[in-house]
Amino acid sequence: MLICSRNCPGPSSLSILALQVIPLNSINLENSQIYLSSDSQLHMDPNVSVQNPEKKEQSSVCVGREDDIKKSGRMTAVVHDREVVIFYHKGEYHAMDIRCYHSGGPLHLGEIEDFDGRSCIVCPWHKYKITLATGEGLYQSINPKDPSAKPKWCSKGLKQRIHTVTVDNGNIYVTLSKETFKCDSDFYATGDFKVIQSS
Repeated sequence: MLICSRNCPGPSSLSILALQVIPLNSINLENSQIYLSSDSQLHMDPNVSVQNPEKKEQSSVCVGREDDIKKSGRMTAVVHDREVVIFYHKGEYHAMDIRCYHSGGPLHLGEIEDFDGRSCIVCPWHKYKITLATGEGLYQSINPKDPSAKPKWCSKGLKQRIHTVTVDNGNIYVTLSKETFKCDSDFYATGDFKVIQSS
């Protein structure tokens, strides 16, 4: 029997709930609204929040203050176990995976330069150029059949996962990308490639 701890008004003070039968050993009650009392009855506690693991990955995380990133131009953070670098460049915020898609280089140590009118982070290891706004890898190419051709900037496509940055009341928040496509930088975003040391 479920008894609502809100003391809902009704004929018998019981709330009618739709339940799905779940084996008890698969329930994590650590952050649950439902608890088992000493009289073996399940109770709901409306004051406890439930964290849905799928929603957790998409929730915003405060990573710092706006004043701090404006001074330094960049900061690093861990958002839901994913390391990201946040840049402040030309009045805009950009966040991406901290490791370069090519070979795992530390992008937070790279320089920002403009190529073909697009702001890019240049990986300090192999000089790969990644646009801050879209995560595209850029390269220069020429037409080998035209000896007088000038090199032009081309895109390799989306290579680096980009995340959303929002500012609220002076705080910087990062929301991880909800895009389902596989990005080359995903390989270095997990596992043994962590660069931010936790204390």
